[in-house]
Amino acid sequence: MSHKAEAVFVPLNIAVLTVSDTRTLETDTSGQLFVDRLTAAGHNLAARVLLKDDLYKIRAQVATWIADDSVQVVLITGGTGFTGRDSTPEAVTCLLDKQVEGFGEYFRQISVADIGTSTMQSRALAGLANGTLVCCLPGSTNACRTAWDGILGEQLDNRHRPCNFVPHLKQVGACESRG
Repeated sequence: MSHKAEAVFVPLNIAVLTVSDTRTLETDTSGQLFVDRLTAAGHNLAARVLLKDDLYKIRAQVATWIADDSVQVVLITGGTGFTGRDSTPEAVTCLLDKQVEGFGEYFRQISVADIGTSTMQSRALAGLANGTLVCCLPGSTNACRTAWDGILGEQLDNRHRPCNFVPHLKQVGACESRG
């Protein structure tokens, strides 16, 4: 159920990171789903990167975006499973100022209808770092669809009430004249 106040929509600058040892940008349906959903909603794609599942490369990329004054949200798909190579939560958690505890809980709750008890194996998480929302999600396209349609679409919309993430994000203003 969506509750939207009468307000002007504020587009966000969102970076998308796909973590995969096998995908390319051409075969990355999960990252593409995020790109399609965020642009259809009126947000801006700030950057899109695909990295192999390497803890330090993931951490470096996310840290770069957190430090970038123009990136307000980072959506990460992949690397959240239990295999030896899955390291997205470990790469990201130490960068967060605050974790959004309910994010992973709610993602698992709304995933039950699609994947049943297998949702327990999701290590989805989110947190805030330097005014940037960072969300780590499974690599499946269906999981990304569930996350966007069930959580992110509303929580990244400043008009959603009673609350959303937008007031907690760094503000990106228009360039001002030095005149």
